[in-house]
Amino acid sequence: MKHPLNAPDGSFAGMDGAAAPMSRRAFLKTQLSAAVAASMGFSGLCLPGKAAHAAAPDVAVAVGAAGLAVRKAIDMLGGIGSVVRPGQKVVIKPNMSFAYKPGAATNTSPLVVRELVALCKEAGASRVRVLDHPLRREELCIEGVKKACDIFNEDIVYGVTRDRLFKPAPIPGGKEMRETDVMREVLEADVLIAAPVAKAHGATGVSLSMKGMMGLIWDRGVMHWRYDLPTSIVDLASLLKPHLVVVDATEALTTNGPSGPGKVVRYDTIIASRDMVAADAQAVSTVRWYGAAMQARQVEHIRLAHERGLGRMDVENLVVRQERV
Repeated sequence: MKHPLNAPDGSFAGMDGAAAPMSRRAFLKTQLSAAVAASMGFSGLCLPGKAAHAAAPDVAVAVGAAGLAVRKAIDMLGGIGSVVRPGQKVVIKPNMSFAYKPGAATNTSPLVVRELVALCKEAGASRVRVLDHPLRREELCIEGVKKACDIFNEDIVYGVTRDRLFKPAPIPGGKEMRETDVMREVLEADVLIAAPVAKAHGATGVSLSMKGMMGLIWDRGVMHWRYDLPTSIVDLASLLKPHLVVVDATEALTTNGPSGPGKVVRYDTIIASRDMVAADAQAVSTVRWYGAAMQARQVEHIRLAHERGLGRMDVENLVVRQERV
């Protein structure tokens, strides 16, 4: 039986592989069953009885179909219940800045976001919001993710484009940027989950979880012209620290980012960590950028974040576990 989240065209698939509608109850039941199976060690390459007793790695890498890989990577870290508690308010921050269809790798895969929403709901979150500050027409940028999340029968996905929905927040650890206006929903949330797509960026080399935090503030332009960009990215990361990072490297935009079009390479990979610096560093080493291998220390904002103690870029000295689903 094919997993209902991973039909080739992104639609729901029935037992025969044909697209078929699925009720919200059936969807959540399927998600819960998968979680139970994973916890018992029956998914991926885990041997029965091993997953539950193995210490959680610093970085989890899952290779396979998008939805299953998201679930597997988070399970390796201890499960969504180790991040989201019943009754908590959760904000998921994917890339939804550009009005391109899935396959362009400028936005996070709708399948990745949908699985994250489902996991948070399974954990008992009282509210889940998927938020970004789009750079193009709001309704076109969020269309793919919004459609994917229609199964939940509630408004979850928003492009936040009105200044009244942002609130000033000091950045005590800022070297250059010492204050910015942040989405109110983010400041009021109990849990922040970063879900960036892996993509190149003309100004910073790559755009991953730390760079993606710029989509949660009102005026990101000042980070380009008033401040040193890598330094201000790290300043912002000292304020907005995701409790969980899930990097979508199912398809990576390896050139001409962040808006594309550029060269898209399929990796069918999800990278998860509670350390945003480590998650970004692992993504840098996983993908071939601009046709060549890169090291995390070559990306200035990752190196600066490591030096400031916001996380670790030396993934070669961390526990990185990879499994296939």
